[in-house]
Amino acid sequence: EVHMVESGGGLVQPGGSLRLSCAVSGFPFSAFSLYWVRQAPGKDLEWVSGVNLSSGRPYYAESVKGRFTISRDNAKNTLYLQMNSLKTEDTAVYYCATDPDGTSRGQGTQVTVSS
Repeated sequence: EVHMVESGGGLVQPGGSLRLSCAVSGFPFSAFSLYWVRQAPGKDLEWVSGVNLSSGRPYYAESVKGRFTISRDNAKNTLYLQMNSLKTEDTAVYYCATDPDGTSRGQGTQVTVSS
């Protein structure tokens, strides 16, 4: 059974930083492309970032490009999302997922950007 547990969320002021982690178990971590998606209050799930399995190349939504960095540690079965220069519109529940639509995702971690 696939199990993904996100952590690292919290309350931060605009311009601040957070680092999210996603601990993965139950499937061969290094064999899957992985993604971060988010859901803001009252909005649909939104794809944020992904890292390609074979190339290791990262991909980002335009709204976070240049501010967020996705990475993975295959030895630790952990996916990360470094978020810098946070904006109020980044407020959402963040999930790691095995597909870009977020169909298979963890329980999420809340990120609130507010002054």
